[in-house]
Amino acid sequence: MRGLSAPFNKSLKMPLPEWVKTQLKEIKKTQKFFKKHKLNTVCETLRCPNRSICYKQPTATFMIMGEICTRGCKFCNAEKGYPEPIDNSEPEKIAIAVKEMSLKYVVITSPTRDDLSDGGAKHFAKTVKTIKKLNPDTLVEVLVPDFQGNKTSIETVLNSGIAVFAHNIETVKKFYGAVRKAVYIRSLNILKTAKEINSEIITKSGFMLGLGENIEEVYNILKDLKSVECDIVTIGQYLQPSKKALPVVEYIKPAVFETIAEKAMQIGFKVVVSGPLIRSSTKAYESYLAVKEGKYGKL
Repeated sequence: MRGLSAPFNKSLKMPLPEWVKTQLKEIKKTQKFFKKHKLNTVCETLRCPNRSICYKQPTATFMIMGEICTRGCKFCNAEKGYPEPIDNSEPEKIAIAVKEMSLKYVVITSPTRDDLSDGGAKHFAKTVKTIKKLNPDTLVEVLVPDFQGNKTSIETVLNSGIAVFAHNIETVKKFYGAVRKAVYIRSLNILKTAKEINSEIITKSGFMLGLGENIEEVYNILKDLKSVECDIVTIGQYLQPSKKALPVVEYIKPAVFETIAEKAMQIGFKVVVSGPLIRSSTKAYESYLAVKEGKYGKL
């Protein structure tokens, strides 16, 4: 990591290295299913590079409460603005889709909804409960926004029957405000509060590399996440999702991801998923199983 002095130079254009190239094959059938049922997925909204892999597995990541975000982080492809009202039929639509697709592990996430008094926590809980009612054997992971630090919102989600509680730290501390429209310590406290409310819950976080951070800043993230008892960490390469988003400063080599994974294990994480194409939902089910079965390590 070079830690460039001008990490957000819009004129910077870098060729895609071989280790981050991916082919999106055999995804049309799943895309048509999502479109038919009018379902939003992170897979499509954020143009995840792993769609061709995940669509073949019995897992999916659904985005609830629309596609409009009230924050507008510079690395994200989501639109910033004033969101539409919540669709109260959405939990049932997702539950039915989960059943029709025979999914055994589901991740539920959302854009940040600062327009809602609870940040959307009750809708998260309703979605999880509806999925579980129709699909009692399906495990549900939630990837939540920061709820502006509201403890009641965190507790509402925790009590809905989830398997994993996740909140992404996203990037190093120095990029909060300019890149990540949030508060660093508040994001850490989301995970800390979850453990305080339920010490048995599996917690998870993730972040990206390639925005101009240096290795010491990355290690500091790991130490901070460990200090709040985070169990699982995912580390991936930032890939510019659209022209409006920040450009990539650096493509991190696979060997560096491996070095960081080793450091994360030394620090004490139970499961580490690290690599150029890793996203927060990559190997989500495998990570959950590894923690539950005590088979800690790198995936």
